[in-house]
Amino acid sequence: MVTLENDYLRVSIRNKGAEITSVYNKISKLEHVWQADPSVWPWHAPNLFPVIGGCIDNQIRVDGMPYPMSRHGFARNSEFVLLEGSDRHAEFSLGYSEETLKAYPFRFQFQLLYYLDDHRLHVTFKVINEDIRDIYFSVGAHPAFNVPFHPAEKFEEYYLEFEHDEPLDTHLISPEGFFNGEKETVDTEGRLLPLTRSLFARDALVLKNIRSRKVWLRSRTRSQHVEVTFPHFDYLGIWSKPGADFICIEPWMGCADSAGNLTDVSRKEGIRKLEKGHVFEAEYSIGVYQS
Repeated sequence: MVTLENDYLRVSIRNKGAEITSVYNKISKLEHVWQADPSVWPWHAPNLFPVIGGCIDNQIRVDGMPYPMSRHGFARNSEFVLLEGSDRHAEFSLGYSEETLKAYPFRFQFQLLYYLDDHRLHVTFKVINEDIRDIYFSVGAHPAFNVPFHPAEKFEEYYLEFEHDEPLDTHLISPEGFFNGEKETVDTEGRLLPLTRSLFARDALVLKNIRSRKVWLRSRTRSQHVEVTFPHFDYLGIWSKPGADFICIEPWMGCADSAGNLTDVSRKEGIRKLEKGHVFEAEYSIGVYQS
C-alpha cells in the first residue's frame, strides 16, 4: 500500500490492480472513495485493461484465434510493481508474462502514474508496446464515490453536473452485459442529472461520444463536491448498484461488445491501436473541493 499526502488530501493506492482505495479530505475529514463492502460491491476504483465491459463468450479474438478474457480485463486482479514513489507521486507497472500471454497475446507494459497536486489527484494511464507488431487495447477507470457524503443525508439529495448542456443518450445493455442496439435519452434538468435509486435499474448508463469532459458530483444542501475531469476519453460510464451508497463515474476508451457481434479485437468498438515501439498516455483526474 502506498500513501500520497499533502495539506488537503490523503490518498491510498494498493499494489493489486494499482487501485485507489482511499481519497480522504483532511479539511472536511470525509472519505470520498467507496470502501469496498464485499456484501455490496468489493471494489474501490478498479483500473480497466485490456478490455472494458463484457466480451462475447468471455473471449477476445486475435487473428482468428480465441483467448479467454474476463469482464473489464485482467489488470484489476493483477499485482503491479511499484516503480517509484514519494509523498506526492507513485508509479506502478504491470508487464506481460506467460500468464497474460495466454489471455492477451501481446507484449506490453501497462503503467499507472499518480500525482497529487493540491486538491486534485492526477491519474495517467501509460501503455508501452514491447511487441514486434501493433497491439490493440482499451483502457478506463471505474472509481466509486461515496454518496451521500454525510450519513444524515440521502442519496437523492445528490446530482451530477455536466460541463455542457447536451442530450444524455444511454446505450442499453442486455442482462448478459452486451449492447442490444437500443438507446434512450436520460431525463435531465439542463446540465444536471438528479441521482435516484431507480436510475440504474437497467444497469449502467453508457454515454458514447459525449462532449462534456468534466462531471461534478454535488449535493443540493452542501458546497462540498467531487470533480472528475477526463479530457482524453470519449466514453463515460455512470453506475451504481441498486440500493448502494456510491456512484461510479467512469471515463473509458472502449466499451462492451454488442450482442451477436463477435469480431477481431482490432475491429472492436473503441479499441486503440498502438504501433510497435510506441507509447500511449491518457489522463483523468479527481478533485475534491469544499466550495
